[in-house]
Amino acid sequence: MALIEVRDLSKYFYVAKHHRGMAGALKNLFSREYSTVKAVNRLSFQIEPGELVGYLGPNGAGKSTTIKMLTGILVPSDGALTVGGLVPWKQRTEHTRKIGVVFGQRTTLWWDLPVIESLDLLKHIYKISSNRHKENLKTFETLLGLDEFLNTPVRSLSLGQRMRADLAAALMHDPNVVFLDEPTIGLDVVAKERIRSFIKEINTQRGVTVILTTHDLGDVEKLCKRVMMIDHGKLLFDGPLSELQERFGSERELVVDFAENYPGFQIEGAAVLQQEGLRVTYRFGRTTTASELIAKLVSRYRILDLTVREPEVENTVRRIYEERLLAQESTSALTPDSNS
Repeated sequence: MALIEVRDLSKYFYVAKHHRGMAGALKNLFSREYSTVKAVNRLSFQIEPGELVGYLGPNGAGKSTTIKMLTGILVPSDGALTVGGLVPWKQRTEHTRKIGVVFGQRTTLWWDLPVIESLDLLKHIYKISSNRHKENLKTFETLLGLDEFLNTPVRSLSLGQRMRADLAAALMHDPNVVFLDEPTIGLDVVAKERIRSFIKEINTQRGVTVILTTHDLGDVEKLCKRVMMIDHGKLLFDGPLSELQERFGSERELVVDFAENYPGFQIEGAAVLQQEGLRVTYRFGRTTTASELIAKLVSRYRILDLTVREPEVENTVRRIYEERLLAQESTSALTPDSNS
C-alpha cells in the first residue's frame, strides 16, 4: 500500500480584484469582485514507503501549496489525499506525530533558546522515550555536527547551522515521512553537501520517505531517482530522473583520448566540439547512440580512453520550462499510467 495517495487534488484561492482611482476605491468598498487562482489543479500521484522524490517546478507552480495540503496546513478545495492512511487536515494531531517538516525560510525551533533546549522540549511534545531521544541526539550530533552549536541560541546561528538544527528537530521523533521545502536554500557548498549527505543517510539507513521541493537541481541530481514536475498546478511529469534526461536532455558529449595522431577525427553522426592534442570532444544528438559512435571510432582509430557526458540536470529542466516542451506533450500521455 502506498504511503501517500493523492487523487484529483485541487486547491483554489479567490483573489479580490482591485480597481484604481477614486471611483475604483468606492467600487472596492461596496462591490467586491473575485478571480479564481488554481494553485493546484486535479493532481494525482502515489509515493511508496522509503522513496526519495524530487518535486520540481518554477515559482508559483503549486509546489508549496501541495506540501501544505500534505502536511495538513491547508485544506484542499477538492479531491482526496491520505498520508499513512490518515487525512492530514482531519486527523491533524495524529498526523503531525508521524511526519517531519522543514521549510528553508522558517524555523520550528524556539528563537531565543539554545538548540539543545529546543530539542529537549520536542522530547516532551512528541512523548519520545529518554533512551530513544538520547540515541537520536547522539546520531544527529555525529551526522550533522551539532556539537559546535548545541548550546547556542537559535537566533545566533548561521543559516547553515540553523538548517542542520531544523533537520535534527524534524527527525527527532522518528517520523515515517519528511517534507523538505528548499532545505539548502542560501547555503554554501560545504553546508549543502553536509545536508545532502544527511538526507541520503536517513533515507537509506532508516527508510524515511522524503519529499524534496527545491530550485537547486544539484539536490535532485545527487539525491533523487524519481522526480515529479508541476507547472500551473498540474503534474506534467512523474518518473525516473534518468528518463527525464533521456527524453528532454540536450545534446550529449563524447570525450575520446586517441592513441596517436590522425589526419582527421571527423565521424558521421557527431560534430567535433573541441580538440586538445590527442583528446577530442564530440557532440551528438539523441538520434545517435553513444554505442554507434564508439563502434565507428574503434573500427577506424586506436583509442586509449573515452567518456560519455550527459547534459546537466539543470540545463535539461531549464530547457523544458523555457521551451514549454512538457506543456506541448501533456496531451500525449506524458505522465505514467500509474498517475492517470
